[in-house]
Amino acid sequence: MKKIYNNSIISIFILALIFSLSGCKAVQNANNKQKGGVIGAAAGGVLGAIIGNNVGKGGNGELGAVIGGVVGGGAGILIGNKMDKQAQKIEEEIPGAEVERIDDAIVITFDENSGVYFATNKYNINSKSQQSLDKLAGVFLEYPDTNILVVGHTDNTGAAEYNMTLSKNRAHAVTNYLQGKGLSNGRFTTKWYGEDQPTNDNSTAAGRAKNRRVNVAIVPNEKMINDAKTESGEN
Repeated sequence: MKKIYNNSIISIFILALIFSLSGCKAVQNANNKQKGGVIGAAAGGVLGAIIGNNVGKGGNGELGAVIGGVVGGGAGILIGNKMDKQAQKIEEEIPGAEVERIDDAIVITFDENSGVYFATNKYNINSKSQQSLDKLAGVFLEYPDTNILVVGHTDNTGAAEYNMTLSKNRAHAVTNYLQGKGLSNGRFTTKWYGEDQPTNDNSTAAGRAKNRRVNVAIVPNEKMINDAKTESGEN
């Protein structure tokens, strides 16, 4: 009887959260993306948002290990609600960023049209980008039970080796800046792919602009998962 009562309370709480978050663009898009396929242990939708067109072509196992699997049942619902609230906060704080709720994760895409961008051939964090990253760091401090994946990309202009180094430098610039705002180093994983993972057509200027990007994926850490399982009675 006690378990049924607890589940009823959780259900009412979840319904209230759904109504309160229905205005968030990232949350509105979440349901369909949560139905995406799975690549190994990782959510395919998350990998697709981060690394683009080459999902499923191999070489992505290390990202899958970082992202982890999708948590189901009552624990998954509780985690989803927490991530929905965080996604909504990020949209409010950084309106120029593309924020997606995919499976158990939040994926943020920064390109030259969003809140964080880099000058041509540069990897220093400019003043406008600092303002956006300061706001993002504030959200991360407010929601400590998550891990953060930063991934750098470039378009295909220039030599592939140079682009690989440039994407590495840009990804580390973002990671280092966020860590300098009081965030634990242990929350971060940093990856880079140069020109190898486009999401758009490099034959057009608009496509190249979108491929010059840094993705930030936010995933629940072990504490959030275990707490959700305990709260839902699954532990």
